[in-house]
Amino acid sequence: MTINEAVHGGATNPGVPRRGIWGWMLFDWAAQPFFTVVTTFIFGPYFISRMAADPAVGQAAWGYAIALGGLVIAVLSPVLGAIADQTGARKPWIGFFAVIQIFSLSLLWFAAPGSNILWVLIAFSMASVAAEFSIVFNDSMMPRLVSKDEIGRISNIAWGLGYLGGMIVLIFIVAFLAASPQTGKTLIGLDPLFGLDPAKGEDARAAGPISALWYFVFILPMFLFTPDGVKGLPLRAAVKRGLGELKATLGEVRQRANIFRFLIARMIYQDGVNGLLALGGGFAAAMFGWSITEIGLFGIILNVVAIFGCLAASRIDTLFGSKTVVILSLFLLLAATIGIVSTGPDYTLFGLLRFSSEDNGGLFATAAEKAYLVFGLFIGIAFGPVQASSRSYLARSVSAEEAGRYFGIYALAGRATSFLAPFLVASVTALSGSPRLGMAMLITFFVAGLVILAGTPYPAAEASDRG
Repeated sequence: MTINEAVHGGATNPGVPRRGIWGWMLFDWAAQPFFTVVTTFIFGPYFISRMAADPAVGQAAWGYAIALGGLVIAVLSPVLGAIADQTGARKPWIGFFAVIQIFSLSLLWFAAPGSNILWVLIAFSMASVAAEFSIVFNDSMMPRLVSKDEIGRISNIAWGLGYLGGMIVLIFIVAFLAASPQTGKTLIGLDPLFGLDPAKGEDARAAGPISALWYFVFILPMFLFTPDGVKGLPLRAAVKRGLGELKATLGEVRQRANIFRFLIARMIYQDGVNGLLALGGGFAAAMFGWSITEIGLFGIILNVVAIFGCLAASRIDTLFGSKTVVILSLFLLLAATIGIVSTGPDYTLFGLLRFSSEDNGGLFATAAEKAYLVFGLFIGIAFGPVQASSRSYLARSVSAEEAGRYFGIYALAGRATSFLAPFLVASVTALSGSPRLGMAMLITFFVAGLVILAGTPYPAAEASDRG
């Protein structure tokens, strides 16, 4: 099935043009490069390894910036979502935060080695907060645009488009901009475009403005073609009523036991997902001595597989429901985590399979590295669908009129304990001296999330809400 067939297969609500759905889906395409090339694979490693006094200080500073952004997002997302329900329109909010995100990302070009890291961390945190707030408003548009029968399909395809966009930008940077400090050449043997100097970190610093430009260009179709909600109350009145609605919603969600159970399950397993994505590459780099190029290629492989995973999940979600996709994805992530922590320099599956430790040269040269890549494929298949179908799980469980505040609480559930998985991994690693044992803590998040989700109805709306 092609993307075009999926989008045109009766997916829209009456009155929503096809180009409006495409505009909404392209938001994920526009937004993902920030997470792929700035946060994870290009600028983040550059900051840690070259901007800070030493990598340990850099890792701590980068982690604190992510945690600070996560705290702001957790506190304010439900508030802004509730206010947006009262103002009706989502696009003005997305536009406001887009300006902040584009400006903050552009500032990263000036993050040269030796710069004051404080302003760099502030700029990154502002971009992170703006990106996540925009996602809340974009997600809350979904119930008005897409029929509940097709919402899982469209959500997964949009998520897959996001990974494709992130992968394209990552490939561009690795192949044409990111040069080896030793040779001055890119992965494919070219001089960096635009005369970028890798000794000054310009190849990595370019990730910020490139992501900003990509975001600006590809959110335009959403603004031009996607229908927005009917304008509601003026801002001041919307703030007053929205805060009142939020207070009522926080009390109400505890009475809506099924939605509350789903949000708790999602909070737990999303912590595991975030921890695995944030720490898996670093765990491999430390164990196998991977270079930035190999980490980047690992990210490209995961994104390629993620695209096909999302396309397959879009079909499964439509046939069997979002809950089925989420549970299957969690089993794959659990298997991947067990596989990763059971792999060492010359073995996998806790030593049941032994390999030669001989390095034949080239990328991912040892058999153990190739085994790690196989487990990485499980992550690639699952980490898009588990998030996309979680989004559609909630969208099928609430009405369009309450979507803003519930997606705000959904964002809160995804961030409220986002520090916990990295904290447990770091603490167990420090106490035991074993990064492997630290990473094993992620298993508990997937198991606990699975157990809670298994007992949650689908959709999570109460029987009275479903009519």
